[in-house]
Amino acid sequence: MSRNASFEKTARVSRMFARIAPSYDLMNRLISVGRDQQWRRQTADLAAPPPGGLALDVATGTGDLALLLAERTGRVVGSDACAGMVGPGVGKIAGSGLGSRIRFVLSDAQELPFQDERFDCVTVAFGVRNMADPLAAFSEMRRVVKSGGNVVCLEIMPPSGGLLGRLYKLYLTRLVPLLGGLVSGQPEAYRYLSDSVLGFASPEELSSIMERAGLVQVTHRALNFGSIGIHVGIR
Repeated sequence: MSRNASFEKTARVSRMFARIAPSYDLMNRLISVGRDQQWRRQTADLAAPPPGGLALDVATGTGDLALLLAERTGRVVGSDACAGMVGPGVGKIAGSGLGSRIRFVLSDAQELPFQDERFDCVTVAFGVRNMADPLAAFSEMRRVVKSGGNVVCLEIMPPSGGLLGRLYKLYLTRLVPLLGGLVSGQPEAYRYLSDSVLGFASPEELSSIMERAGLVQVTHRALNFGSIGIHVGIR
């Protein structure tokens, strides 16, 4: 994908997320039946930031994962390309008691504005499938994490075969857009969510992308009957 096409997709997706930002957290809870925070906690645990360290949460959105990282380490930077998503996060962080540990930066994941080996760990939750060039994004995450540091990706996985896969696809394509329309008034955004999941990499393909970005010892943990995956790579 060309640089211009990448920029256009980032801008288009950012505008869409800005429209659903007010109801984003509620929809996450509804779609996941309240389990999304549990998955984020597992992601933060696997990132294993050291006490007093510095963590980066890419595509941080409203800051849920950044908050969980801040409970485990000294400081956290949350980066996101969408100012409209970060806005609610600023208010959430301010009321958490952890505001002094977290700061937000507006940036494209494919061009992170940080020096090499700056962070003890890097996380990204439900963001990679929205990126124009996941390989470039993981290459940037590898660049900014310290040697031996973890890069952890929490993401929705596409349906597999069999009855469960067919039921999951039906849920994604029918129920999620309907629920999204009722709650957010933006059914097209949740049709995009379904399309982005259906067109995303398989767990094995995502592992390969992370390895091509230079990460090693990449592992995959399947959650929620395989509909959710946590991938971990090491710099």
